[in-house]
Amino acid sequence: MLLGIIRTIILFAVVVISLRLMGKRQIGQLQPYELVIIIMLSALAAIPMENTGVPLASGLFPIFTLLVAQVVLSYVSLKSERAREIICGTPSVLIENGKIIEKELSRLRYNINDLLEQLRSKNTPNIADVEFAILETSGQLSVIPKSQKRPVVPADMNIPTTYEGSSVTLIIDGRVFYKNLAKINLNTDWLESELKKFGVNSFKEVLFASLDTEGKLYYQVKS
Repeated sequence: MLLGIIRTIILFAVVVISLRLMGKRQIGQLQPYELVIIIMLSALAAIPMENTGVPLASGLFPIFTLLVAQVVLSYVSLKSERAREIICGTPSVLIENGKIIEKELSRLRYNINDLLEQLRSKNTPNIADVEFAILETSGQLSVIPKSQKRPVVPADMNIPTTYEGSSVTLIIDGRVFYKNLAKINLNTDWLESELKKFGVNSFKEVLFASLDTEGKLYYQVKS
């Protein structure tokens, strides 16, 4: 029993590390070969996990082999445009200037109902409003509306805007992020004095705190 638990923990850790080394992408953003590798990783890890009679190395060696294969393929596709086309494929234009490209739909075995569903999910129910709809190599549909159908942005009306940037996280669940404080040239003494202005006497009382680019401190205490 104990041996099975230990083997399970080891295999789980190896698979998680392998997935982390493969990069930070969601399942829907994976290339086909990456999805195949993930499926094979889970299958290989399950064999020695279920059967303690199978040596642990019999599962670990193929996992490391697949990881190396994924890294090599990723590097090759990064450096070679031709290799990337072979390994990952190329994007396909399904709609151009409001017109469905029937030949591409047929080639990809992609029916119109699927296309309409994807357009609705992108808040573009009318094909006539679409300049381009491109099926990416990951299977996601990118929709570019016609210029007259795009939302108005400040630049369209020549309205100047200020830089917003991203807020900096300072505290999560009572734990202070000292590196983030150092990045913005502040320290815990400043943070403590600011929180005391709102009646917060300890970092442990804070659920979340952040500082925006305008220097405004946001905080929320624990309930």
